[in-house]
Amino acid sequence: MHQTSDDRSRWTPGRARAAFRDGLCSQTSGISHGYAQANLIIVPAAQAFDVLLFAQRNPKSCPLLGVIEAARVEGPLLPDGDIRTDLPRYVVYENGVKVADPADISGYWRDDLVTFVIGCSFTFESALMAEGIRLAHIDQGVNVPMYKTSRRCASAGAMAGPMVVSMRPIPSAQVADAVRITSRYPSVHGAPVHVGNPHELGIIDLEAPEFGDPVTIEQGYVPVFWACGVTPQAAVMETCPELAIGHAPGHMLITDASDRAYQIP
Repeated sequence: MHQTSDDRSRWTPGRARAAFRDGLCSQTSGISHGYAQANLIIVPAAQAFDVLLFAQRNPKSCPLLGVIEAARVEGPLLPDGDIRTDLPRYVVYENGVKVADPADISGYWRDDLVTFVIGCSFTFESALMAEGIRLAHIDQGVNVPMYKTSRRCASAGAMAGPMVVSMRPIPSAQVADAVRITSRYPSVHGAPVHVGNPHELGIIDLEAPEFGDPVTIEQGYVPVFWACGVTPQAAVMETCPELAIGHAPGHMLITDASDRAYQIP
């Protein structure tokens, strides 16, 4: 039976993950309202320390929620699932080059792979909407736009690359509210890193995001940029490890943790 977006907002995380295992491919913003979503980066154990250090040195872009040890496919945020099948889509990189975007990574799985679960800004979108702040990518039915910036992350071992940001147009009168609301979610990127002119981030054309889809910016709206958990994938593309697997941008892991678990007073 066809499910509407509203139906999907009421799905439990387990039901959403089961739907992805059964072949549903959908960007996940708006699915399982009230539950935290997460980015992934999966690497061989030989590169795992560099990724861990990269996350620690760049907590705004890579807020680490958890690590699934080598050879394991489940963890505290995924107690009854399988990291190889429970996202709607993945991206596989070999030597920094994208080679596949499968819905199931079982065929690429190795017992030495370590999974890093990184906070996602989709987690605070419910709080924004509860305060009457509309989100263009949800209204327009597309994936949130994401851009590589001219800001460099702090490198760690072999890991180095640019900060990636997601962009949401916010009515100018509500920008301060958006900053206040999202600052209470530091584990999922927190407050914006930039408001206004995209050229100051080295972004030339908002109509041409490197990841996700462009959105229409209505009159009276201001582009607001948050650090994005696709940043480790940009580092992978630059530093070319033998193998790395991430979520397809916008196609997140829906965890069993509540959004409120990552809200501070």
